[in-house]
Amino acid sequence: MDEVSIQQGTAGGMPVLILKEGSSETKGKEAQKNNFTAAKTVAEIVRTSLGPRGMDKMLVDSLGDVTITNDGATILKEIDVQHPAAKMMVEISKATDNEVGDGTTSVVVLAGALIERAEELISKNVHPTVIVDGYRKSAFKSIEILNGIAMKVDGKEKDQLIKIAKTSMQTKLVSKDSVDLANIVVTAAQQVAETRNDSTKVDLDDIKVEKKSGGSIKDTKLIKGMVLDKEVVHGGMPKRVENAKIALINSALEIEKTEFDAKLNITSPEQMKRFLDEENSMLKSMVDKINAAGANVVICQKGIDDIAQHYLAKSSILTVRRVKESDMTKLSRATGARVINNLDDMTSKDLGVSDLVEERKVETDKWVFIEGCKNPKAVTILIRGGSQRVVDEADRSVHDALMVTKDVLEKPLIVAGGGSPEAYVSNKLKEWTSTLSGREQLAAEKFAESLEIIPLTLAENAGMDSIDTMTELRSRQSKGSTWSGIDARNSRIADMSELDIVEPLSVKEQIIKSATEVASMILRIDDVIASSKSAGGGGMPPGGMGGMPPGGMDGMM
Repeated sequence: MDEVSIQQGTAGGMPVLILKEGSSETKGKEAQKNNFTAAKTVAEIVRTSLGPRGMDKMLVDSLGDVTITNDGATILKEIDVQHPAAKMMVEISKATDNEVGDGTTSVVVLAGALIERAEELISKNVHPTVIVDGYRKSAFKSIEILNGIAMKVDGKEKDQLIKIAKTSMQTKLVSKDSVDLANIVVTAAQQVAETRNDSTKVDLDDIKVEKKSGGSIKDTKLIKGMVLDKEVVHGGMPKRVENAKIALINSALEIEKTEFDAKLNITSPEQMKRFLDEENSMLKSMVDKINAAGANVVICQKGIDDIAQHYLAKSSILTVRRVKESDMTKLSRATGARVINNLDDMTSKDLGVSDLVEERKVETDKWVFIEGCKNPKAVTILIRGGSQRVVDEADRSVHDALMVTKDVLEKPLIVAGGGSPEAYVSNKLKEWTSTLSGREQLAAEKFAESLEIIPLTLAENAGMDSIDTMTELRSRQSKGSTWSGIDARNSRIADMSELDIVEPLSVKEQIIKSATEVASMILRIDDVIASSKSAGGGGMPPGGMGGMPPGGMDGMM
């Protein structure tokens, strides 16, 4: 801690205050050491959760809510990280989750390894900028090598996609049911995929994921249509409609109130009756218009007046109200209906169709199922599980599986898993480093070593001997067995492509890019200036994770 540097003296010996009182500055080696320690600590937290033999974490928030997961992004999101360098590690995990959905643990573990190896070089007086340049070149070369060995897949081949979805779930709590879930996920993704000009796009917003505890994960199912967590609005309406003609209405089936204060002087009972009759007939005419179009199911985004409900019930029209706008959009894509804003221009062409609309009881709630849509462009996955914790973790696993399926549909290149591509790239990089000159070569060698952290961690989490395993893996790779990796389930080294353990190339690329970027960013910091929250509040205490006041580095990033 160097408080003196904040008060530089003038020629006359008068101190000049540059920073606010209570601010602190950590410089040089100490600042780097603090940042490195914080980043490595975050990597250590998630490291044990990598791979099929990885452990889960139980996270308890300030309200006492429990989350049990081994999803890297979720773990880091739930723990309230204070140190600014640690926050940067959390950010890359989040970004990887949003971009490719999988590899959220790997990216943090790799970044931690890159920083640890760089620390060894810095202690030997290699300048951080040299290391950063070496790392950047190595990352670029790694992605080039990966592209050279990637295998092409056909997006229409369901079997290949199921292997990919299954691999992403092998490391999760739901691995026992991964075959059933992978099938559901791939069917859903293929259903909503749209191909234009030879490129495929998958919008995951078209796949609604509903979850409800009860039953088991095996009861999870894909509904070719929508599930609405609402019930039928009136007891007199049918609870089941086959061959449904669905009207999606965006306006309220109510008499609109005037925008300004209006006063009606009613002087006789006849006038009162006429006034009420007029309201009734207006509401009845709304229902008549719906009837005339031939609708037998109405889904309304806004409210429905009691009298309108009565007329809808008399006409045997199943009605749901106050449905979210996002659900209305999905319903439109699923059933082919047009969302109607004005009942006057509603025709039979605006209606959507489905084989069945039915209210069912799911646990204690009543939900409306819209099933059997013809070629729907929006579908629903209904996740079930023994308890809320299981359902939540299954939901996270399904999200990851949907994301990797989307990745491959949009960029149909895959590599094997089990740490085999990392081991292969590491070997090839070691050969390539000899073409570099000067100290950059040292950085590139450290980058190659860092990549081995992935197979090494998989082996450690499976209880294998790390030295023997890595020696055997290197020897197999150097003999040309490209897809040799860690078969953690059976604690051995095997050809991962034969075991159908495959991952999208885009996930591997994202891991290398993000980990290199965050490691480079942390390596370049040599000065941490922390302003205090309030004057005299004493700034950042020395040490690793614990010290920084929340938001202390906000202005720095």
